[in-house]
This record gives sequence, structure tokens and C-alpha cells, in this order.
Amino acid sequence: DVPVRIVMSRKRALAAPVALALALLITGADAWRAAVHASPRLSGARAALARVARPVATRGRVAASDTDRPIGFVGSTFGSNSALFFRQGTLVLEDGTRLRGVSFGAEVALAGELVFTTGMVGYPETLTDPSYARQMIVMTYPIIGNYGVPSADELDSLGLPANFESSKIHAAALIVGDYSHHHSHWTSRRSLSQWLMEQKIPALYGIDTRLLTKKIREKGALKAKIEFEPAYVSGGQALDLPFVDIGALNLVAEVSVKEPVTYGVGNTHKVLALDCGIKNNIIRDLVARDCEVHVVPWDYDLATNAYKYDGLFLSNGPGDPMRVDKTVETIKQVIAQGTVPIFGICMGNQLLARAAGASTFKLPYGNRGQNQPAQCTLTGACYITAQNHGYAVDPTQLPSGWKELFKNINDGSNEGIYHETLPYFSAQFHPEAKCGPTDTAFLFDAFTRAMGNTKAGLPFDLKAVIEEIAAPVLNPPRPVVKKVLLLGSGGLSIGQAGEFDYSGSQAIKALKEEGLEVILINPNIASVQTNTPEMDVQPTDAPPADFGGADRTYLLPVTREYVEAVIARERPDSIILSMGGQTGLNCGIELDREGVLKKWGVQVLGTPVDVIIATEDRGIFSDKLNEIGERIAPSFAVDTVEDALLAAQKIGYPCMIRAAFALGGFGSGIMNNEPQLRAQASVALSGSPQVLIEKSLKGWKEVEYEVVRDAANNCITVCNMENFDPLGVHTGDSIVIAPSQTLSDAEYHMLRTTAINVVRHLGIVGECNIQYALDPNSADYCIIEVNPRLSRSSALASKATGYPLAAVAAKLALGMLLPELTNAVTKSTTACFEPSLDYVVTKVPRWDLNKFEKVSREIGSAMKSVGEVMAIGRTWEESLQKALRMVDPACLGFEAPKVGFGDYGISTDAELAYALEVATDTRIFAVAAALDRGWPVDRIHALTQIDPWFLWKQKRISDMRRVLTGIPLNELAPSTMLVAKKSGFSDKQIAGLVGDGMSAGEMDVRAARLRHGIRPVVKQIDTTGAETPAATNYLYMTYNGDENDVAFDQKGTLVLGSGVYRIGSSVEFDWCSVAAIRTLRKLGKASVMLNYNPETVSTDYDECDRLYFDELSLERVLDVYEAESCNGVLVSVGGQIPNTIALPLMRAGVHVLGTSPLQIDKAEDRNKFSQLCDDAGVAQPAWRELSSTADALAFGEKEGYPLLVRPSYVLSGAAMNVAYSAEELGGYLDEATKVSREHPVVISKFVEGGREIDVDGVGENGKVLVRAIMEHVENAGVHSGDATLMFPPETLTALELASIDDVAARVCAALIITGPFNMQMIVKGGKVSVIECNVRASRSSPFASKSLGYNLVEAATRAMIGAPQLPLPRNALTGMPRPGMHAVKSPMFSFRRLIGADPSLGVEMASTGEVAAFGPSVHDAFVKSLIASMVPLPGKNILVSIQERLRDDFTPTLQKLSSLGYTLFASEETSRFLDAQGIPNTLLHFKESGLTPTIDDAITERKIEMVVMLSNQDSKRTVVNYAIRRLAVDYGVPLVTNLQVAALFAEAVAKLALGGQKLSALQLDVRSMQEHYADNTVAPVELAPVAAEAK
Repeated sequence: DVPVRIVMSRKRALAAPVALALALLITGADAWRAAVHASPRLSGARAALARVARPVATRGRVAASDTDRPIGFVGSTFGSNSALFFRQGTLVLEDGTRLRGVSFGAEVALAGELVFTTGMVGYPETLTDPSYARQMIVMTYPIIGNYGVPSADELDSLGLPANFESSKIHAAALIVGDYSHHHSHWTSRRSLSQWLMEQKIPALYGIDTRLLTKKIREKGALKAKIEFEPAYVSGGQALDLPFVDIGALNLVAEVSVKEPVTYGVGNTHKVLALDCGIKNNIIRDLVARDCEVHVVPWDYDLATNAYKYDGLFLSNGPGDPMRVDKTVETIKQVIAQGTVPIFGICMGNQLLARAAGASTFKLPYGNRGQNQPAQCTLTGACYITAQNHGYAVDPTQLPSGWKELFKNINDGSNEGIYHETLPYFSAQFHPEAKCGPTDTAFLFDAFTRAMGNTKAGLPFDLKAVIEEIAAPVLNPPRPVVKKVLLLGSGGLSIGQAGEFDYSGSQAIKALKEEGLEVILINPNIASVQTNTPEMDVQPTDAPPADFGGADRTYLLPVTREYVEAVIARERPDSIILSMGGQTGLNCGIELDREGVLKKWGVQVLGTPVDVIIATEDRGIFSDKLNEIGERIAPSFAVDTVEDALLAAQKIGYPCMIRAAFALGGFGSGIMNNEPQLRAQASVALSGSPQVLIEKSLKGWKEVEYEVVRDAANNCITVCNMENFDPLGVHTGDSIVIAPSQTLSDAEYHMLRTTAINVVRHLGIVGECNIQYALDPNSADYCIIEVNPRLSRSSALASKATGYPLAAVAAKLALGMLLPELTNAVTKSTTACFEPSLDYVVTKVPRWDLNKFEKVSREIGSAMKSVGEVMAIGRTWEESLQKALRMVDPACLGFEAPKVGFGDYGISTDAELAYALEVATDTRIFAVAAALDRGWPVDRIHALTQIDPWFLWKQKRISDMRRVLTGIPLNELAPSTMLVAKKSGFSDKQIAGLVGDGMSAGEMDVRAARLRHGIRPVVKQIDTTGAETPAATNYLYMTYNGDENDVAFDQKGTLVLGSGVYRIGSSVEFDWCSVAAIRTLRKLGKASVMLNYNPETVSTDYDECDRLYFDELSLERVLDVYEAESCNGVLVSVGGQIPNTIALPLMRAGVHVLGTSPLQIDKAEDRNKFSQLCDDAGVAQPAWRELSSTADALAFGEKEGYPLLVRPSYVLSGAAMNVAYSAEELGGYLDEATKVSREHPVVISKFVEGGREIDVDGVGENGKVLVRAIMEHVENAGVHSGDATLMFPPETLTALELASIDDVAARVCAALIITGPFNMQMIVKGGKVSVIECNVRASRSSPFASKSLGYNLVEAATRAMIGAPQLPLPRNALTGMPRPGMHAVKSPMFSFRRLIGADPSLGVEMASTGEVAAFGPSVHDAFVKSLIASMVPLPGKNILVSIQERLRDDFTPTLQKLSSLGYTLFASEETSRFLDAQGIPNTLLHFKESGLTPTIDDAITERKIEMVVMLSNQDSKRTVVNYAIRRLAVDYGVPLVTNLQVAALFAEAVAKLALGGQKLSALQLDVRSMQEHYADNTVAPVELAPVAAEAK
């Protein structure tokens, strides 16, 4: 490196560009920054964005950037602001539009015709397609150049360029949104830019290609030209370049061969191929079918020579077919001879039609892309086709004897013709499909069949041939359906989360649209799909099918016993299994196996059960794939541990183990040796009947396709996705990008074709997901698995594309066909198509591993994430940085802070290398740290096996961050800020980089940005890449564009959603968001939803008037609020994230509806809230704000332990802990201050033995309108989200209830609440104390509302917007459910998936979901909710281990369990205690004692059916107790760790007479929610609710 010092005075500012150029050429970005600092006046357009070229990597797949000139920062689009060394070009349209872009091709000014193509892969094939001659191609997918360009010297066996469709680029120019300066692919030999310059083809990026696509769509293909301003013009002004009408040119003559050429000499079928611009792959396909192909010029004398050949082929070509009427005339003569079969493609179809007597016409903008649906008129089959034509045949002018063969079912245009008696046929699309799908390649076989039959003197029946050689068209009878039973997925857990609420809700809507009666079984009370008419707000202007739930909803466990009980009551004729995740599938399989479905005459709609089993049973699945010769990893399906070890010996280590019939990769992992495999196989077989031992493909790419197939065999792929992490990390735990970024056209369509073949062979009907391992260094691949149901990936694909997979799958299950269904977004095109994206989507998982002690942070093939986000952008940098902030608002973007997110900013190099090599939940931040340290991309790639393309993109973010660092905000060039925004940098992120990182705030950066006119634009998601007009309300914001897609004329109410699902904020907050937007619509008010969670119903575009799929940050909320001119914002229905930004929003001038943000702050700030309670006369435990550790210790000394440590503005008790000693208090205080840096931490006296109460309610101007009072089963000390809730309360006295009402009224008045609230209180000794008040909807809002029979969120929404209230049911006045009804909510835990986590409960929340049940008693409801939470009742054997201080309190329960017939096993000291009490038991020893029998053996040998382990801070064997709890969880044994829950369990078993036996569903109440409401009917109060005054 050569040190350079640049010194500039203001007088020499004009010399700045020269100095900057020298600095860049010598030392790069560091000197660039010095130059910027030295010259505040340096032009932004020149100063901001240049960098010297990096050297080309010399090995492997890591392809570096273009080497002949510098590259731009971050690879993002530049708009009109280019880098210093980048030349700008201007695209000029005939309508006067001018767009400036950055040149990445040859600087050659030229004119042509501007067209667009919607293909997302295949730019080398597209550019070399002769049909694009003289056309300027706009690629609607914005990120181009990712996989470089393959070798031009490589020839195939015919001597043709192996990787291209002709010998040169025929397109006139290329226009893209974002060019990838770095490329990565095993076939790549140079960059796209280098190739374009070699071929002297101009190209521009940094252009709003969606704007161009819409313009072409509206005005047709446009005359256009590209201009470059020369650096020097001699002799005056440059001549103006005229526009060109290429339609007037004979382009065919330009691209056709000049002399005949023969390929496949000696092959059987002699084909005369008329070259109008023939593609190489057509020649390859013909030769591959034993054809000798004689390619002749366009004006060849066919009439004289055709009879010498077995067939005539008419090729594709560019331009207007009217320009080659000479050729048409000679084709007419061949037709008249009637002796030679004819097959035409694209222009060949037009020429054949014109020769037959029909006419052609110019389409408005043509059909160009890879996803056009063409339906065969002979068979009815619909095919996805590749197309590139601007002209079409008018089939109405076809003479007698000629018919239309294919029809485009989107625009109705002709896609092919045939002769009824002679062997003549053609296709307007491209069956050879380079680039594109090969679904119609059978037409080449039909052509060879025609030639063979004609030579043999046999008749040729085109319909019969197609039916024989194409994928069969099936015609099964449509099922007769009137009443459908839909299985839900139950409570949310790791691997099975809110995506099934979304898919189930969509399915119910779709079924109701068809007039069917729908019965739902799902115990997830927090879900939208379990709404009833009492809950679901019905907009008066909407048809009933658009909203509302099932006709009857059963809050019951999704098990065989309960499902059969519902079937017996409801007598449905049909059942759908595919919407309920793995729970629904496994239950359906059991129903079929046990003969339940046959017994009751219930048909399975959609995918049959035997097909489900074929995909879930690893052995059968392997056999099925082998039947069609598909590739799978070498594997063995086994059902014992010993067989697993034998299989591994044959395959070799490392090997992969996978469990059958499992969800989220449960039980799977890469095993490096026999001890690992033995232990893992034992665990996996404890939860699954079978495991698969297969060869490890760790390090390969993982790719997914979402596939849809109907009963007639029409099959499409809706979305393909690529994992950022290589194989070895479960796709649910990997960052996922849609569409794939590093697959070539050949790979993309190889896997697509395989997916369709596999799905057809298996016989899936509806939607499924197929996952692949793809070798990063070859075209080798293996199929990992097929999920025959809606999945997590399905929800992501639906939101990523706008294609409603669940709704379509539901209708296909009814026997409807894809071509019959309409695209729900465009409302004008068919659902039988494959979406085109003009943006990139990034999914990032959310983990909450920091909440669990002892948990392993490593991620692998078994899923651990609790939620995910989806971010949309027009560069990957923009999409990625958005997504990282969405996962955690504390994350500013792709960077490695010194504290938090792995602490990689301060790690050693060795620690960092390990963090890169071993995948964890924070590895992406380790990548950022490595880049910040200057580690080269190939070093990071070697450690992570992450594709270099992603790493180069991330390096550009890192480089941009260095550029921004230290520049004073007032000296930051507008162009630098613009590119930072285009690269996904937030205002807050920029504020932390500029200057000293503290002098500028987020709002300062925003103000500077707006002064420069830098604002995001709003773009639509329309499924077609803007090809088809769509009045869609599905929107996102981006800085990579020049115009908004929508007009802002609604002035609606902005509703802030809940964001990512995480522990403490899950589907219940989505329920609240949906209730709010439905209420707004009911009241005739426009609603605008802002959320970014792909698993939610609130992000379904038909739920609101405008849906913004974007960040829930202060910056983005202000952007949306200002763009839409919203009348107000609802922050109180989306959980903690909206509440946190309420005060900053108010300060920014936003009208926050409902409770004032100042009052919200009083509730969230622990210190302010405690003071407020004191002032309001509300009792609370003794408290103190943390001022110092010494002060806290003094408080502990005064009040005594235990003490509760409570941070402010946190969710789910984050960093909340109970300290039992001064030593513990010091550690907990440090943890709390880390998560609550900007807000106070309060310590208070922890009340032991108190009863905890939840109050959900609605206030209006400080008065309580309605409330629900719920009691925890567990005493205080268990977080309310982990507690079992009883409604109505079971142990409270009338006086205590009155005191609770009084406290609620006082707090509501003190905070002047208008809207929802949740208060938590403790009752002990008749005294009621308040713990906290959340001035927002809560996780118990759905439970309270559905149990109360009154929608609290609707009431809250009405209060917040000032609308009249609805009448209350009488029971709601008392805050209790209807008489005779009891409701219990139980938590769902996912400890089994969190390896190493201690499955014990405390004040910080650990549950991932919840379920509930209604019943005539608390015992009935409790037992059903317990079973629904995946805790089956024990049949006989229970292990008990009780800490000494708890034994006396638990003795009655132990006596009860024994008397009920349970066999008690006990640990050593507990056994001695039971002996002393005369309670029969069997002693089990701790393993370390060396005595037998042991607890470990009893659990692993499945002799124990429930473990009750009650321990506390006084327990002596803490490590052993943890090990036993962990062992129980690992082997799927129900674990109870709370005394009150265990006591209620025993009490319920006794009351219901269930002891010592397997439960029968008939012993419990199985009524639907609607029946519970009807059986406990109470008349509504005539008047609106009257607010309660404080007593």
C-alpha cells in the first residue's frame, strides 16, 4: 500500500475530482474518505460512490468483479447519481421519457425497440436468442449478473455453443435494475459486463425497470434509444440519433444462416429446418430425437426441396411475419402438396397460419418470459411455457380444416394451430425452452412420430399422440362435498407456528366461497381461524364468505379420539388434512389406519392418505423416487438403534439421521461417530416409529420449490427459494431468499422439472414443498424430502409471490382445476401460472435462545427458531438489512456491534473463525465482523460454505458502512446518502455512523434526507412483475425506484401489527390486529396495515384496504403515515413493538389514537408506573428504582429476599428474574440493564405464595368499559404467558373480586386509558396488589374475548376512534363467562427442540404457544387443554421427585394419585418420605449412585409416563434434577414442574374418574364453541357498556 495524503483548499475545490481519482487508484476507499472529508463541496454525484477494482480470484467458484474498471459500492442501483468512474447513459423513449442509468456494457449509442421479459433466470440464453434482434430488453427481475457468463468456447457434440442459443448476442441492449458486480457459479468464466463489452452491447443499470414495464404494458413496445455523452466532440454538436421502427425491417434476413448447414448426419429422420432465427436448443432437441437437421436460409425454395425430407420445421425468429411473405408463399406450396409433416415454433406458428390463410397482428406488448399458461384444446391440459413474440395469429381467420391447438388462458391469444387431417401443427411458445420450462418438449416427439407414421403410410392423430406421450390428463370424478371437517394444527410450537392459522383461515374462506359447511377442530384459541360469529366482526358491505370462521369450531385436541367424537356428532362427508401441519397429517393417517374414516364414510379431500404415507415414510419415499429414477442420497430406513448403527457402517460417517412423520427436522442431525448416532437415534425413535440414515451432503446448497397440482394433472411451481446457509442447517433456521439468486437457468429448470415429475408420480393434489440438496460445484442434486401439505415455506411463498397457496389448495381439494381458478391479485388472469417477481425477498428466522439456560446456540438440521420475518427490496442488500432489523429492533442492520448479537465486535480471530465455521443463531453477525476486519470473501466462504455471491453483497454493505463512518452529517453528500438508503441503511443506522456516532440522531438524519428530497417509493406486489394490470393493495417501500405504483387518496387509519413471532408475542397479537382492521372496515373506515410477518392473517392482502409489508420502525411508520396522509395510528393492538415507538411517533407529530403515548410511557416505565400507583392509592409490593448496585443491595437488606428485578419496555419478562440472595441480585441487575439501556430498572419485593390474576379490559377516557378477570393455576413466580389460566377464577372471594375491580378502575383512571389494557395483580391474604399494567392488547386478549363471548379488541378499537360501542352480553358486565361455562388456557412448550435448555419455569416466559378448552367445569376444560398442549394423560406410571420444603403441601396430591390407581416411582429421598407417609411407591436411584434400577433407565426404556419434579432454590441436586428434567423432555415424557398444576391434575382426574386408564374422549365434554355459547345464552344489555368508576 502506498500512503497518500490529500490536502485541498476551498479555492482548489475544482481539483477535487482529480485528487479523488488518484486516491482511489492508489489506495482505495480509505483515501476516498479522506478526500471527502477534505472537500465538503465535492459534488455528491462525483464524490460518493467509487472504488478501485479488486483483483480477480484465482481459484474455485469465487468469481470477482469486472477487472477493467472500478466497481460501484454495494451493488445497489444509483438512480441518476453515478460513481466517479462510471459512465452514465440515458435511455430515451419515443414518448419523451428519459432515464439515466449506469453503463455496464459497451458505450455504443443505438436505437431499437424496448420490450420486457419476466424471466427470473436465463439472461445468457435470452441475450443470444435471435428472436430478440434489434430489441432492447428490460429484465423485470431487478438483480442480474449473479451467476456470470459461462464459456463461449465450450461446444456441444454438434459443434454448437454449448451454453448459448446462437453464436452471438442478438439483443440490441440490456436494461436492468441492479447489476451484480460479483458473480459466483461453477460454470462462470467471466462477468456479464465483460461479455457485453466484448460483444459491443450497451447495458444500463440503476433504472426503475418496473416503471418501464408498466409503460410498455400501457403503450406497447416502444421505440427507444440509448445515448452516451462523449467526453470530447470534434466539429460541433453530436448528431442526434434517430428512433428506429424495427417492425419495418426484415430482421429474419439479418439473423438467418446464409448457407445450409447439416447437424446429426446419418440420423433417421431427415428434417428440413427453415432458419428464421433458429435457436441452438431446437437443433439439439431434434438431433436428440434421431433427426438429421438441414438448416436452410429463410428464403430457401421449400416447394422444390421439401419432398426430399421427412419433415419440415419452421423456426422462431424476430420481427413482423409480414416481412417474410416470400417464405409464406413457398410454405403454401408445401401445404398444398400434403406429403410432408410440418412443425413450427414461434414465428413458425405465424408463418404456418399465414400460409394456411389466417392473418397475424401485433400484440400490445408481446408475451416474453417463462411463465405463460397455454392450454391444449385437444386435451384440456395447461402448460407453463417460455415465450418471446410480439405478434400473434388471429385464429378466427383459420380456414376449414385448421383448428387452434393451444390458447393463452391469460390474454386469450393463439398459442398454436393444427390441421385436422394432415400432420401439420405448430406452437407459438418455445417447447425447446432455453431459457424456460420444458413442459411441452413432447411436441418434438409428436413431430418425429408424425414423420415416422407418414413414412410408414400410417395415419397421424395428433390428439392421440399427445395423450400417449405427454403427461397424462386425468379426469377423476369430482367429489360430492357438502360438509367439510378441517383439522387445525393446535398450539404454536417450534416447527409449527402461525403459518397454519394463515393457511387454515384462507382455506375456510375458500371453502365458504363454494357454499360448503365447514367444521373446524383446533384448540388454538388465539388464532383467527377459531373465531366465531360472536368474535368475528362482520363488515356490512362484505359477503359473508369473505370474513368469519367455520360454521362450528371445536376447541379440542387434534387427536384420533377427539376427531372421531366430532365426526360422530357432525357427520361430515369430507375431511381436509393438509392445512393442519404435521399434527393434522399424523392424525389423518391414524384415522385412516384405525378405520375411523371408513367407519363414518368420510372422504379425504386433496392428497390421499396413501400418498401422505409415501412421503412421510422414509422407506416408501425412497422406493417411490427410485421408480422414476430420481436422485436421492444413499440411505436406509430403520426402526431400531442397532439397525441405525449398521446402516451408518455401510454409509460411513459423517451421516445424516432423519425421523419419519416428524416436523421441523425433529430428531435429525449430522452424526460424526457411533456414540453420537446411538444417542440421537434413541431420542429420535422415542418420538417417531422410523428413522432414515443417509449420506451427509453437508455444504451443498439447499433449494426449495413450492408445487401445486390439480386432480387433472396440471402442475406448476409457484416459488423457488434458496437457502443462504448450506445444507446442514434446517430451512426453518436458515436465511432464505426468493427467488434463488445463484442458480443458472439450467439448474433452476432442472430442479423445477424434477419437482413436477415427482409430485405427479406421487399423486399429490393441492400444494406441497420439495427440498433439494444441490452440489455447488456441479449439476448433481439429491431430493431431501417432500412435504405433502401446507408448510412454513408455503406461507412464505404465498407472501413472497402474492399467490394464495392455501386458498388455491383448498379449491383444488374440491376437485376444481387450476385453469378454472382466477388469479386473486390481478382478478383477470388464471391461477394456472407461475408468478414473476420484480423484487427480492429475504426471510430471516427469529430465535429466542437467550431466554433459556444451558441451551445450545448451535443450529443444525433440527429447527429451533420460534418465528421469521420477510423483507422485500429491489436489491438484496436492501432486503437483507430490512430483514435483520425486523427480527430484532435492537439490530441496526448487517453489522457486528461490540455488545450483543454474539459480541463478535470484540472477539478474537480464533473465536471469530469458530463462530463462522459452526452455525449458530448469530453467525450472520460473525460474517459482518469478519468483513469489517478485512477478511477476504474466499476465507469466509471456506469457513462457512456460504455462496460467495451472498458474501460479496454483504461485503458491499460493509464497505458502505466504512464510507459513512465519521463523515459529519452536514457534509454527507446527498448521493452518498441515497446509495446508503438504496443499500438498506436505516436513518438510525446512518446516525450511528456519521460524525462521532452520537452527535446526530435518527430524526436528524431523516430531516437531512428529506431536505435532499430522498424519499422511498411505494411498489406493488402483483404476481406478474407488472406485466398485467393489477389493482392490488399489497405494497412495500423501496429507495430503488423512481415512481409510486399507487395514488394516495384514501387517508385511512394506520394499524401497526406485531411483527415477528417470538416468545411473548405470537399469534394472539395477530388476532388483535385482524380484529382491529376488520372493525375499521365494518365502520366504513379505510384501514392501512403495516406488518412484516409472513405467517400472519393480518398480512393477507384481502384483510385491509392497504397492506404495507415493511418494517415496524419509527422511520417506516412515518414514511407510510406521511405518504398515505393517515388520519391516525393504532399502536395498541400489535404488542410491544408499536408501544415502544408510540412516544417517538407522537413527538414526530403523528396522531396516535387511543391512550396518550405519555400515559403509555408511564405504564411501560417501571419507575413512573410504581410512582403512579403510589399516587393513585393502589397497593403494590415494596419497590425501588435502580440507581446503583449498592442502593439495590441496601434495599434487599431492608426488605429481605426474594426480590424481583424488572426492566422497562420489555416483552415476555425479558431479563426479569427473582433474586434469592445478594449475589444473585448483582448478576441479575447487570443482565437487566443490558436489555433496558434507555429505561429504568426497578426492583421490588417478590410475593411468595400469592395467587396471580390477569385482567384484560377496555377503557374509555379513564373509565373501564368491560373487563375479564382470570386466575392463574400456578402461584406467582411463573410468567403469565407460561401460566395456566382459569376463567372464571376458581378461588377468589367476592371481596377479592371487588378489590380487583377497584384496582383496575383506579389504574385505568390514573393512566386515562382509552383502548385495551392488561393488568396483572397478586392476591394474598385477601390483599390485592398490582404488578404491572400493559396499555395495549395482550396475549390473553383472544382467550378473554372468546371466553367472555365479546370481542374486547373491537370494543377497544371503537373506543380509540370514537365510534359507538356495541351492546354487551350481561355476563360481560361482571367480567365473567356465561353461566355454566369454564375456560382454561394452557401453555405450549418446545423444550424438546431446544437441546440443553432447562425445562423449568420462572418469571421470564418460555412457552411458544397456547391452547384452550371450554367445559362445564374447570376440571373438564383443564384436562382437554392439557392434552391439547401435547401432554397426554399417563396410563399408569408416574415418577415423583419433590424438594423437602414442598413435600408436606404436596402430600394430599400424592395420596390422591395413589388412590386413583397410579403406580408411583420416586427418587431416593422422596421415596423415603412416601414410605413414611404410607404411600406405596417404587424406588428409583440416581444414575451416579451406581445402584439399580435407575431413573435414567426407567425414562429411556419408556416405563415412565409422567414425571413430576418439584424443586426450588433450596434443592441440593440441582445438576441431577436438571438432567432428569432434560431426559424426560428428550424422550417425550410429560413433565410437570409446578405444584399447583400437579395438584389440579390429580383433582381433575379424581373428579372426572379418569385415573389409571387411557382417556376416552366420550368421558369429557366435546361441544363446539357455538354450542357452549348457545347453551349458556344470556340476553344482551340494551345499552352500550357503562364505564366503571373507581370505588
